[in-house]
Amino acid sequence: MDDQNKNLILATALSFLVILVWFVLFPPADVQEAAAPDEIVAADGTILQVDADTQSEELAASLLAPQSVEDAVGETERVEIDSPDLTGSLSLTGGRIDDLSLKGYNQTLEEGSELVRLLAPIGTEAPYYALHGWVPAVGATADQVPGASTEWQLESGTSLTPESDITLLWDNNAGLVFRKTFSVDEDYLFTVTQSVENTTGADIALRPYGLVARHGEPYQIGFFIQHEGVVRMSDGSMEEINYDDMPDLSTEEGRVEVEENGWIGFSDQYWMTALIPTPGREFRSTARFANDIYQVETVYPVVTVPAGGSVNANSQFFAGAQEWDVIRSYQNDLGIDRFLDSIDWGWFFFLTKPIFAVLHWLNGLIGNMGWAIIGLTLIIKALLLPLAYKSFVSMAKMRELQPQMEKLKEAAGDDREKLQKGMMELYKTNKVNPASGCLPILMQIPIFFSLYKVIFVTIELRHAPWLGWINDLSAPDPSSLFNLFGLLPWDAPAPESFLSLIFIGIMPIILGISMWMQQKLNPAPTEPTQKMIIAWMPWIFMFMLGSFASGLVLYWIANNTITFTQQYLIMRSQGVKPDVFGNILGRNKPDAK
Repeated sequence: MDDQNKNLILATALSFLVILVWFVLFPPADVQEAAAPDEIVAADGTILQVDADTQSEELAASLLAPQSVEDAVGETERVEIDSPDLTGSLSLTGGRIDDLSLKGYNQTLEEGSELVRLLAPIGTEAPYYALHGWVPAVGATADQVPGASTEWQLESGTSLTPESDITLLWDNNAGLVFRKTFSVDEDYLFTVTQSVENTTGADIALRPYGLVARHGEPYQIGFFIQHEGVVRMSDGSMEEINYDDMPDLSTEEGRVEVEENGWIGFSDQYWMTALIPTPGREFRSTARFANDIYQVETVYPVVTVPAGGSVNANSQFFAGAQEWDVIRSYQNDLGIDRFLDSIDWGWFFFLTKPIFAVLHWLNGLIGNMGWAIIGLTLIIKALLLPLAYKSFVSMAKMRELQPQMEKLKEAAGDDREKLQKGMMELYKTNKVNPASGCLPILMQIPIFFSLYKVIFVTIELRHAPWLGWINDLSAPDPSSLFNLFGLLPWDAPAPESFLSLIFIGIMPIILGISMWMQQKLNPAPTEPTQKMIIAWMPWIFMFMLGSFASGLVLYWIANNTITFTQQYLIMRSQGVKPDVFGNILGRNKPDAK
């Protein structure tokens, strides 16, 4: 097998490495009551029961028969949350944010589809909420501080909007008065100000905390390319913990003492919650799993409330979509350390970050993410043009050397060492690098994977239309051979169906044709192995990429089209006149004797 065959097989094998699909779905688990913060843990690690009243018969019944969100919301007094991007309510029971949907995002593209729900109250199928409170240290007991079932009173405000804050009040009737003031901005950031007024005759010591709890195992897409679980920043160090790993997480592994800057939360595909202490503030960051609950916490140092005095504790809570613009503004304007890294950029972050930045910029100029992908492809191909030029020139020279290579094969016979030595001398004399043909493909592999990552994890691609039938660049082409692309009166197979892998859409077919046309710039080889690989590769890729996001398929089509044009022009500049139609019809044969 000559070097061209080896290069082709190597390039094919490397290309197949990026076609990885691995879906594992994890069913949701049953739900129970949330654990207390870190400080309410016995020395032996046993979680102490702080709010015994939460284990009421009503709660036990709700765990056995989950309620709808509407029913659960209706069972407690609430304050409305209404901002440009958020809608929901805050429960006066516990003073927790536990009912939140995203105004800008629907669950599907179907008309009338419900809004994406981020948070849900206890009693529903998948409770998910944020709670802020105090842990007693000196001079107070657990029943003298507000807990998860404390009934707060609305002291001021009627609804929580960017223009109006609300304040909740709870008097423990033992000399301590607690308040929580909530505010929300135009996007997804809540500010929580907790205060304690001490009317007793003695100092007390408390520790403020915040927690986010998820009851039962959250729904996961289960795809290796996407992190799902805890994400936290601790003094410049980023850590990701998968949901699957949390049950085995030890106390020491889950707990980090942060000296200056950090945050912690849960990150899913597109959505995130995060507890954000004031930058420069010391705190304990904790991730743990207990009683079938996934929980993250921020616990702050002890504060002393003097007799007759009061103290305040401020923190922030993010709950929303991982929009690049919004998260970047929080990082830059509020000083939230590396908050943009909460988006899962992956191992190739040095490529995924700039690729998305350019894609976002192009989308801002053009106003359409599909055309932005094509524009991005043009930029990438322009940057790689010098490398592509050398590669195509080398391939053209090797084509000219084909007759001499055939003579060497005849002269060498079965002496492979003599053949290799002669071919290397031939390459050296004519200044040809046989490996240069692989370089553009090697460069394309990390770019392809990085773009795949960008399309999969960034919400800006979710439900982004291109043109015609392509109304979601993050999803596979919805057309199908099964119904002749909508001409026959029956529906296409569901995307999760095995039939969808066979009855592919229009764009994957165009992809296969573009690869096939690119091959036809040269006559078909005579060597059987090489000829078979070349003949089958476009159609194998066509079916393998048929279930991939249409945005990625669009990139590959644009890339093939530009590569075809570049190679055609470069070959012409080297005196080679490709006969594409002749190669398609099989009129042309490789130069050989």
